[in-house]
Amino acid sequence: MPMDEQLNTRIRAILSGNFGIEEKRMFGGIAFLLYGNLLVGASRRGLLVRVGPEAAAKALKDPRASQFENNGRPMKGWLMVETDGLSDDAIRSWLERALAFVTTLPAK
Repeated sequence: MPMDEQLNTRIRAILSGNFGIEEKRMFGGIAFLLYGNLLVGASRRGLLVRVGPEAAAKALKDPRASQFENNGRPMKGWLMVETDGLSDDAIRSWLERALAFVTTLPAK
């Protein structure tokens, strides 16, 4: 994931004040983890968002969202969201969806 520092800054601002958030370099970009579980990732390709398998179908109705694939393999519950022209409120909405799912996972 080539890095998009502007997107990283926007995500940091939105997630500030949330306990348990950690940043980690992954895939050539920055990943944001919640208690050790990957929450979102920022890259020039867009925003990688972990919403969980049940919420993914509804989230895919958004025209900016697509199924995330890793080496050609679809990753259930993971989406890639186009960020060109995406408002902070829209990013916040995607982060809230990710937080809603990842908070249900046990800490690592």
